[in-house]
Amino acid sequence: MATSLVSDPRKTMASLYRAAEPDVLKPLLERAALDPDSRERVMGHALGLLADLRAAQSRGWVNQFLQEYRLNSSEGVALLSLAEAFLRVPDPETADLLIADKLGDADWRAHAGRSNSKLVNSATWGLVVGRVLVGEGAQGPLPRLISRAGEPFVRQAVGAAMKMMGEIFVMGRTIDEAMRRMKRPENKGFTASFDMLGEAARTYDDADRYFRAYVGAIDAVGSDPAAGHSVSVKLSALHPRYEVARWSECVPALTGMLEALAVQAAAKGIALTVDAEESERLEMSLDIIGAVAALPALKGWDGFGMAVQAYGKRARPVVAWANGLDRVMNVRLVKGAYWDSEIKRTQVEGLADYPLFTRKAATDVSYLAVAKDMLDAENIRPAFASHNALTVATIMEWAGNSRDFEFQRLHGMGDGLYERLVRENGYHCRVYAPVGGHRDLLAYLVRRLLENGANSSFVHQLADARLTEAEILADPVARIAAVGGQRHPSIPLPVDLFGAGHRNSAGLDLSDVDTLARTVRAVALFPGEGRGPVGGGALAEDGASSREPSQLDPGLRRGTEEGLGTEGDVTNAIARAHAAFPAWSATPVDQRAACLDRLADLLEANRDELMAICVAEAFKTLPDAIGEVREAADFCRYYANEARTKLHAVELPGPTGERNTLHLDGRGVWATIAPWNFPLAIFLGQTVAALVTGNSVVAKPAPQTPEIAAAAVRLAHEAGIPRDVLVLVTGGPETGAALTRDPRIMGVAFTGSTATARRIARTLLEDDARPIVPLIAETGGINAMIVDSTALPEQVVADVIASSFRSAGQRCSALRLLLVQEDVADGVIRMLGGAMDTLRLGAPGDPATDVGPVIDRAAYDRLMAYRESVRDRWIKTLDAPADGLFVPPTLIRLDAVEALDQEWFGPLLHVATWKAGALSETIARVNAKGYGLTMGLHSRIARAAELAEAEAAVGNLYINRSMIGAVVGSQPFGGEGLSGTGPKAGGPHYLFRFVSERAVSVDTTSAGGNATLLSLDEGGI
Repeated sequence: MATSLVSDPRKTMASLYRAAEPDVLKPLLERAALDPDSRERVMGHALGLLADLRAAQSRGWVNQFLQEYRLNSSEGVALLSLAEAFLRVPDPETADLLIADKLGDADWRAHAGRSNSKLVNSATWGLVVGRVLVGEGAQGPLPRLISRAGEPFVRQAVGAAMKMMGEIFVMGRTIDEAMRRMKRPENKGFTASFDMLGEAARTYDDADRYFRAYVGAIDAVGSDPAAGHSVSVKLSALHPRYEVARWSECVPALTGMLEALAVQAAAKGIALTVDAEESERLEMSLDIIGAVAALPALKGWDGFGMAVQAYGKRARPVVAWANGLDRVMNVRLVKGAYWDSEIKRTQVEGLADYPLFTRKAATDVSYLAVAKDMLDAENIRPAFASHNALTVATIMEWAGNSRDFEFQRLHGMGDGLYERLVRENGYHCRVYAPVGGHRDLLAYLVRRLLENGANSSFVHQLADARLTEAEILADPVARIAAVGGQRHPSIPLPVDLFGAGHRNSAGLDLSDVDTLARTVRAVALFPGEGRGPVGGGALAEDGASSREPSQLDPGLRRGTEEGLGTEGDVTNAIARAHAAFPAWSATPVDQRAACLDRLADLLEANRDELMAICVAEAFKTLPDAIGEVREAADFCRYYANEARTKLHAVELPGPTGERNTLHLDGRGVWATIAPWNFPLAIFLGQTVAALVTGNSVVAKPAPQTPEIAAAAVRLAHEAGIPRDVLVLVTGGPETGAALTRDPRIMGVAFTGSTATARRIARTLLEDDARPIVPLIAETGGINAMIVDSTALPEQVVADVIASSFRSAGQRCSALRLLLVQEDVADGVIRMLGGAMDTLRLGAPGDPATDVGPVIDRAAYDRLMAYRESVRDRWIKTLDAPADGLFVPPTLIRLDAVEALDQEWFGPLLHVATWKAGALSETIARVNAKGYGLTMGLHSRIARAAELAEAEAAVGNLYINRSMIGAVVGSQPFGGEGLSGTGPKAGGPHYLFRFVSERAVSVDTTSAGGNATLLSLDEGGI
């Protein structure tokens, strides 16, 4: 089989990981193709299976309910969205809001009386009445009549309905209940693979609890091995940091835990399968599975197995690898479970290509090709998980008379597909059966169901009466061959994410082991001596780096012609820029934009060196250092495109005989003053915006980060920006003051503290003889995230950790104030504290580091003094390395929103609570602080999101996601009030602030009239 087709599986996996889709599909199409005779037989079998499926849909209220409320309909989505959140909401007030939100917009009346099931019709009328009670016709007699009892009645009815949905999709709340349910008549002939979990572990306590649940499940299932049931294990449930950056920690730990479970299962005589994970975890999973498979203690046990996802481009060599493990392996082939998140992650990180197929039909082709390999394999016992009649019929055709494999389906789905095959034809089918509390599992299962409800899925197509049998059973091989295996046109490569506007910056895939190792080596080649490997060591008391320029690559070294920060240097720099302005302003805008495009290319070409300086000088972790280079390149390309499309002269309308034109011209010399927390991205973003609009620039970086600024300026000059058009000056506050008080400065772009912005504003206005010039200021904020009781705690905690502690909390947008609805605060805070325990403080160049040191001694002393002053309010804190400027991530309890009155620029998170129903009031209390940079909201109530959008006085509002990582062109960044002046960086209005608008009106009649008008037939004497 497989070993002959894929001679070196691990090497082949690496080559396919992000290969072009047509190249990956070409051999798969050949492998999956059917000859005409086989195709005819497959269609015959598939039509029979289709008939069985449709017959099953007409039986039982569950099937009819799901058919009436299809997963892709607005009503079906509303029900599933309600199910996802309702059971975890403890307070009645928020539960009522959630019900009203989900039931209030859907058209339940359209479903009334349509089903053949009286129970379904009764449920539909209940939904109709429920909508009336929670909002529709609020002035009618029924709501008035039962206004006191209505909402509790609906709440109880919805709660019962959600628990009923839980029973549809969850086999049992406990393993014993699930095993009893498998003995019911409808499950006769089927076996089960029990999955004990929903979401992955966020804390070490979660992982320990899940491990004990697996041990209990194996013990329970092993009490009756003759039943043939098995247990499925999810590795991400056993370790909260199952990620490549933590390879040395999590792989040995997980190997030990999986070994213990496998030895237990072998002793009990039952099978154990390792579930599939996201694509970035594949190599780790294979190392863990391979190590356990090779254990001498497991020789002779044929119950060990793994799942493979056919939507992944590496599925085929993964199967070949499993076949070569020198033992029998059970392999469960599935279509895939994380398609949407995999696509988004690849786009967000700017990676070369997707790790999976972008068309559903391509996944089907891959599934068939891999299934054929599995049937031919010597050491694989195949299991085919599918609800697709065509897929099942094709496998039956290839298997012939063999029954040495099994089919699998999800509990609650696929009724009718396998019953005849199992009970009459001798095939075996295993039910994948989730086990756990409905409250915990429904959130996980609903997301899987919504994926299965996609328009292109077989489950959806089967329920669509408009589709013919031929359309439902269309050959995926023919469909993919017809488009040449090309990627779906609606899913561009990440580089083309922004279309014709600008090219997306290239990222680095740090989930790829080879890429991660190469990046670590490359960054290590450019060491910095100044602050030591973990942010300690030699550090000047004023925060300036003591690093020598000679430590940099000569190509990026700061040249001696740049100023050293004295007032004389500043004066000279401004004089140079002032003299260079006229010629640069007269340079055509397309030429200026071309310089920015070249600069973006140079930034990416010199990525390793730039990342190294960011790590050594600004203590950036590797992901943050990559982000710096990418954002800087994005600013260059975005502003270049904006300038080309928006800065040309515009002809304006007017009366005949008159020409009116609006010109956008540079103002003169701009001062750009950048912060240390984004020493490359913001430094260049401000600067290139001023340059492309025709201004010359004197650029001043923060005193802590001069070397990265020098490297950026050197590359800008190489890109074609004249040396006197962009001049670098370095130094501290004195340099900035000298720069801003010079009357030749025609504009200032500043990012930093609110206090410094005020000083700059006063300086620009204090000289009455000086022109009034623009100030663009982006300052800090007391950034709040509001969490209600409908939010998914696991998602909240992940986003809080990223928003508060990434970059050691030293982002303008970082979360400072977490406001949790009091009904769920204890649980969220407990989980958050556990997730903090997984954070690692250490050297920023170490890929395992989550939190590096803060920028300098002054920042460290200020943060630590404040932290010590509120010691009695600590909820949670961590230990920090003794050597270095590490501020321990700390949770600080507040009695009220108003207790936090200033920004603390570090990994210190304040936590307070708010009461149900007080969302509007809570937003108003945050607004009252006067800052307006970022705000977050976690809620499953759409109306809550609408309320926040209408009332939050912030520049950037983030809903159900982290609050950091604004993307140029997608999330323009900048605040209001005490948080800045606007316009927003990386947005469509930013460049206009850098220009002077000049209108020119010419009376053409004064020189002989309007020639165009006079040439008309109606003109003349």
